[in-house]
Amino acid sequence: MNMGDFNTLIGIIMRNALDLNTVRVYVAVVDAQSFVGAARLLSLPSSNVSRHVASLERRLGVRLLERSTRHLRMTEAGKLLYERAKPLLDSLLCTEEDLSAVQRELRGPIRMCMPGEAPRLLAPILAEFCSLHPGVELECDTRLTGIEALREDVDLSILFHRGRQDDSTIITRELATLPSIVVAAPALLAKTGTPRQVRELESLPCITTLSALKGQPWQFLDAKGEIVKVSVRSRYRVNSGELALAGARQGIGFAIVAAHPCQEDLAAGRLQEVSLDLRPAPLQLLGAYSHRHSVTARVRALLEFIQLRLEQVGSRSR
Repeated sequence: MNMGDFNTLIGIIMRNALDLNTVRVYVAVVDAQSFVGAARLLSLPSSNVSRHVASLERRLGVRLLERSTRHLRMTEAGKLLYERAKPLLDSLLCTEEDLSAVQRELRGPIRMCMPGEAPRLLAPILAEFCSLHPGVELECDTRLTGIEALREDVDLSILFHRGRQDDSTIITRELATLPSIVVAAPALLAKTGTPRQVRELESLPCITTLSALKGQPWQFLDAKGEIVKVSVRSRYRVNSGELALAGARQGIGFAIVAAHPCQEDLAAGRLQEVSLDLRPAPLQLLGAYSHRHSVTARVRALLEFIQLRLEQVGSRSR
């Protein structure tokens, strides 16, 4: 379809006061990738779903879906309608939920995921939130991590991040900032000496991430707050702060970790903080969702609640 055809379709849509409910059925078919799945999602007979889509195609005068025995594929006209209609329908749904939430309790499912270490920090907060809002149905998976999980029909992903965020269609909200430090076992420092410059770390054994934080180089902040990246060598790569600390205790390498979890190790002398010319970039705890229009009132309420409780914890620990 060329640009003239696109403009023609837009003109048809504008001239025909489309029934939003019919458009909603079409969007559900695309999301579910089947008429049967859309019928289940909308609690409608499959025959009604088919009639809605056929009626919409007649109204617009274009074919929206190409059907086969196994797959549904959108035509270019169908893609255009979906791309324009999906954000609008999501926005209307969120508005409806926001208006309803003013008068009644939060209700409905929240599907979320988080890395395996986050429950230690967030478990009491999630339990309290669900206790305060008995109409919320929480489903939390600790196996799925990162923004990739948002493609797995997940409403919210909790993730750790260090440094600048990449440009992305993913919307993130900072929930907490966790100061970080570089630590090492006394035995390792006795063997390697104590580094004073971050560039010295490039030739020293270090503990790095496997895929968390995208396996990026270590990141520090200069006096202006700009990110300075330092590539380090590692034979011990893990996606867990606890595993990193365990490796550091054994003298496997230097580790850059959140400051709070290793206070006992520092007090007992099992680890030592390494003071360098630059300070490590803090670890950020983020809530991520795929599109600003698709975040529901209950997800927003959960994010605000997590942020509030973490701020309270931080103020008590200072």
